[in-house]
Amino acid sequence: MPFKPVPQKFNAKINSLTVGTGDRTATLGGESSYPFYGFDAPIENRPKIGVEISDIGADNSLPGIAEYYKGCSTLPELAKRASEMPGADFLAISLDGAHPDNGDRSVEDTTALVKEAAAAVDIPIVIEGCRNIEKDAKLFEKIAEALDGRNVLFLSAREENYKSVSAAAAMAYSQKIGAESAVDINLAKQLNVLISQMGVKTESVAMNLGSAAAGYGFEYVATTFDRVKSAALAQNDNMLQMPIVTPVASETWTVKESIVSEADFPEWGPAEERGVNMEIATASACLAAGSNAVILRHPESVAAVSKLIAELI
Repeated sequence: MPFKPVPQKFNAKINSLTVGTGDRTATLGGESSYPFYGFDAPIENRPKIGVEISDIGADNSLPGIAEYYKGCSTLPELAKRASEMPGADFLAISLDGAHPDNGDRSVEDTTALVKEAAAAVDIPIVIEGCRNIEKDAKLFEKIAEALDGRNVLFLSAREENYKSVSAAAAMAYSQKIGAESAVDINLAKQLNVLISQMGVKTESVAMNLGSAAAGYGFEYVATTFDRVKSAALAQNDNMLQMPIVTPVASETWTVKESIVSEADFPEWGPAEERGVNMEIATASACLAAGSNAVILRHPESVAAVSKLIAELI
C-alpha cells in the first residue's frame, strides 16, 4: 500500500516575538507544528542564530576566533565584526566584566560601553547580562533606558529578579525579556505566569529554559523542551507558548572536551576542533528539541548550524 501521510494539525501556535528594528529584525516562533515538521504545517519563521561576544574581549586562545576578530580591540569593533558573521541573525552581548568576581565594572560604565556597541551595529541585540542576579537587575534597568527604541531582548529574568527586570525593561521601555528557568517545565510555567501577572504581555516574553552540553544530561533537556512544546501546541497552554532562546556557547565552551589540551589527551585531537563539534552538536540537538534560537560563539559553528537550518526548512 502507498504511504499516505496524515498531517498533525494543532489549533494552537507559538507566539511570534520580534527583536530589532528597521530592516534588520529577527522574528522568533510563530509555528504551529513540532520542530522542523514542515510537512505538517508551514514553518512561519526559521530558527535564528545569535553570535555571542563578551565585554572583556574575544577569546584569543582559540585560533579560529582570534583570526576572525583580528584587529578588534574594543567592544564596538567586536560587535561590528560579529554582526557581519555569515549566518548571524542577532548579536548577543555577555557582560562578563560587570560580574562582582570578574572586575565588577560599574553599572554606569557598562551601560555606556553597551550603548557604544549598539551604535556600531544595525543587527538585533540580545543582552545576556553578567549572570549575577542582583547586578543584572541593575544593569538591565539602565541598559533598557539607554537602548530605548532598539527593541532589545534581555536574558534573563529569573525568579529572584523578574519583578525589577519586567518593570524596567518590558514595562517602562517596551523591550523584550527572557524568562530563565532551570530545565523544569513547572518552574518555566510558574515564572511565565508571574511575569504575566505583572502586566507584561506574553508576546513580549521568550523562554530561556536552560541547557547542557551534549552528553552532560542532555536527555533531560530534550525531554523538557519536548514537554513544553507539546503543552503549548497540543494542550493550547498559553503560558508555555513563548518562543525558546537557548544560550549554547556558555554551556559548551566550559566542558572538559572543549578545554583540555591536546598535550594531555592527544587521542582526542585539537581542543578547538572538539569545542566546535560540541557547540554544533548541542545547538543542533536544541533546535531539534524545540529551541527557536541558539546563541553560538565560533564562526565555524555558526556556519554549520546555519547550513543545517537551511537544509531542513
